[in-house]
Amino acid sequence: MTTYMHYATLLEAASALKSRKVSAVELTRALLDRIEKTDPSLHSYASVTPELALKQAETSDAEIAAGDYHGPLLGVPIAVKDICNTAGVVTAAGMTIHADNVPDYDSTVVRRLRDAGAVLLGKLQNTEGAFVSHHPKITPPRNPWNADYYAGASSSGSGVATAAGLCFGALGSDTGGSIRFPSAANGVTGLKPTWGRVSRHGVFALAESLDHIGPMARSAADAGAILGVIAGRDSNDPTTLITPVPDYLAGLDTGIRAVRIGIDVAYNETGCDSQTVAAVRKPERSSKPWGRPSKR
Repeated sequence: MTTYMHYATLLEAASALKSRKVSAVELTRALLDRIEKTDPSLHSYASVTPELALKQAETSDAEIAAGDYHGPLLGVPIAVKDICNTAGVVTAAGMTIHADNVPDYDSTVVRRLRDAGAVLLGKLQNTEGAFVSHHPKITPPRNPWNADYYAGASSSGSGVATAAGLCFGALGSDTGGSIRFPSAANGVTGLKPTWGRVSRHGVFALAESLDHIGPMARSAADAGAILGVIAGRDSNDPTTLITPVPDYLAGLDTGIRAVRIGIDVAYNETGCDSQTVAAVRKPERSSKPWGRPSKR
């Protein structure tokens, strides 16, 4: 594994696993070592599950060796926001009163990640009850690019861990911006799916009619790979959509040159600072690649 493999995209990691250039156990151990070294200063994880992760990684390696490759999440280390019930793992939802809450079943999104062969590194820190602020006894996640910068709201742990190379992708939730804010703040790609596209069964509710579960990753393709696994009809959540889940990775190589995007200028710019308006209006994008968090 190269020095900076932890900054690879999820699909790059998946390709390396499929071709057996690296094993899931090697990749998982590398991420666990990085979490142990780096996260004490970033506070992105509410809990880490090394034994579970290594067991899942061993299973993934056996399946890959047997030719049973069944999707891009197989063997890839990921993490989920700590509002998603995970069987046998503390799910506190950022609340000290739930510090001993150990569910006996998986939320639908966690079960689907397990079924896809993803390796669960742990649960990511979020604000108290997925609302506005972190509990006073919990150290908030810190932006890996600059500790003085905003790290995002409820799904801040997911944004920080993904940006800092502490997982190859994560689940967040969005009720009023909690996927979008930390994704923007930490420089990752987050997607708030259409309501009902992803099951909320087994996920701590903030506002039932407004809650969304979605992916946070280091590329749009990675987000599509995760969404393709967690999306779909769920009999345990009657609000889930019955429409089929498309292949979100199809057509990635065709580009979007012919696609037109409409913007409501008044809505988009009213009450917004001039620097942000100028950045959105700027017709060209910088070709300079993203760097890496300094001193990490």
